[in-house]
Amino acid sequence: MSRERPGIRRLAFLALAFLLLAGGCGWFSRSKPLPAGPTSEAVREAEAKRQPAAPQPSAGGPPPLAVTLSPLPPRDDPGVLDRVVAVVNNDVITLNELHDGLAFYLYETKETVKPGEEEALKRRLLNRMIDSRLQFQEASREQITVEEAEVSESLAEVMKRVNAKTHEEFEQVVKAQGLTLEGLKKRVREQVMVQKVIRRKVQLRVSVTEQEIEKYFLENREKLETGLSYHARHILLAPAPPGNEAAWDAARARAEEVWSKVRAGETFPELAKRYSEDSSAKEGGDLGVLKQGELAADLEGQILRLRAGEASAPYRSRLGFHIFKLEWKEALAGEALTQAKQQIREILFRQKYAARLEAWLAEIRKRALIDIRL
Repeated sequence: MSRERPGIRRLAFLALAFLLLAGGCGWFSRSKPLPAGPTSEAVREAEAKRQPAAPQPSAGGPPPLAVTLSPLPPRDDPGVLDRVVAVVNNDVITLNELHDGLAFYLYETKETVKPGEEEALKRRLLNRMIDSRLQFQEASREQITVEEAEVSESLAEVMKRVNAKTHEEFEQVVKAQGLTLEGLKKRVREQVMVQKVIRRKVQLRVSVTEQEIEKYFLENREKLETGLSYHARHILLAPAPPGNEAAWDAARARAEEVWSKVRAGETFPELAKRYSEDSSAKEGGDLGVLKQGELAADLEGQILRLRAGEASAPYRSRLGFHIFKLEWKEALAGEALTQAKQQIREILFRQKYAARLEAWLAEIRKRALIDIRL
């Protein structure tokens, strides 16, 4: 049992690190950016002093760097020392950090890496770690400040997620993972810095206009109205036998005759009872109250294009010729329309936000000095 405990403690550490970073930029390293100076000095210092960290997985990110990554040696290989695998300006990412990122990803996703997929996974994880490091560097460059109250608020959220009832209990959880409360506060402060710089550089530069909302609404109205109710009737004139072209011609002629009676103002339910060859004829062709999306798309399209009280010209389907009448239909209006437009605003905002974030990450990558040393 004692041999298993280090592994359990390690997974607990990774889980705690994930909770710290879940609200931030994703794949944010626990390392401290090195002071400005020659890269060689930074690398030597990092190789001597840096400790492993657990980055947070994130869905998305810019395209992988065009580099060749060599296989990672086993973590427990006695010949492996914690070495630098990437230099990001005057900061570094170590082999232990990449190992931690890979371990946490596999633990969190329960994914089994298939042979031949290791390189792509390592490349993806390393790029996200590089992105996270660049974001923190950008926050430092922008001189982002964090109030003590903001740190306390974030720590309170972490306490809830690890089910710590008191500060003393939370401190015990932190110490059990080989961390200190002060170190934890520093990590949270850095996370808040990144959130703030993303807000400044991305979120505050994204807006959605009323014209864009209206355009999206008109282009996607049918999808937005899916689930709304309507009441319709129909008259079916079917060919007999269905495979005979002459029978189809005869059905068309009967449909045109009935259509002329509809246009002349005769009662639709009575015409359905007299002429319809569908099982609904005895109910006056009543299809009942339906929700949009329940009928075949071609038939429903013919119905919903009508105004309330209006009937359609004969329409041919695989069953025969249909004449439809729309009794009424629900429409997006009032509170429902307000909610739909708010949803549209959120959809458009997310799309613009993702595009702006990607552009910003590409911009800071472009001016960064990145050296992959795997």
